[in-house]
Amino acid sequence: MTRVRNRDGWWATLFLAPQVLGLLAFLVFPLGFAVVLAFMKWDGLGEKSWVGFDNFATQLSDPEFGTAVWNTVKLAILTVPVGLGLALLIAVALNNIKGKTVYRVVYFLPVVTSSVAVAVMWQVILASGDYGILNNTVRDWFGITLPDWLDDPSWVVVAIAIVTVWSSLGLNVVIFLAGLQTIPPSLMEAARMDGAGPVRVFRSVTLPMISPTIFFSTVVAVISSFQAFDQIYVLVNPDHNEGARTIVYQVYDLGFQKFEFGMSSAAALILLVLTLLITLVQFGVQKRFVHYDS
Repeated sequence: MTRVRNRDGWWATLFLAPQVLGLLAFLVFPLGFAVVLAFMKWDGLGEKSWVGFDNFATQLSDPEFGTAVWNTVKLAILTVPVGLGLALLIAVALNNIKGKTVYRVVYFLPVVTSSVAVAVMWQVILASGDYGILNNTVRDWFGITLPDWLDDPSWVVVAIAIVTVWSSLGLNVVIFLAGLQTIPPSLMEAARMDGAGPVRVFRSVTLPMISPTIFFSTVVAVISSFQAFDQIYVLVNPDHNEGARTIVYQVYDLGFQKFEFGMSSAAALILLVLTLLITLVQFGVQKRFVHYDS
């Protein structure tokens, strides 16, 4: 038996080795290196020099980093409640109709579409001047002049939020549909027999029953909004529009344009800490509105 166990252990180690090695090479080591690098000054080629907490102090006092944090927070405020609320309403509407599979596919298509393709498409739609489809259509049909979505710093976050909500809507709809289908039909029928209308059923039965799903989607949406980069990079040039500068773009700008890898790692660690704090707060307040009892 000991020989068989040893043989099984070797086979288990053999099959686990690629995954463990990949985890160490592409996650553990880069994360550890980034933590160490955050306390150093390094341009990527020369000698590294230890600077302690200077990189963090510089970032926290940098107006550009403050702008990036504020833009990231605004993006989360705009995308999370609007995106999840709209997805929940659509999921409730689709839950009781025939052919919901077709609608799932239609709503899910933007999720599997390349983020670069999505950004280029919306760049054409939201462009200003004679090339913007949305602005020209509204102006010609209704005589209303819309803002310069991608050029005006005060409106660019709204434009990014529109693209983000549209591209992630399908995923949230599918998740909410899965949560709605776990509600026992007998529970809904009992509420209707007691005289509850559609609004009361939704508020008193549907929302509490899918509250774990809402909580999960909220946590994922907040983290995703704090990690926004690719669509913003293609849609707008944050170097020429400070309204589009986010924390992740700040990390990219410092590391791969200014070659200040220590400063870039410090900004990335600040982003990690902010994300962890917000997630911990979400887990702390979930007891007030998340119901896991069936």
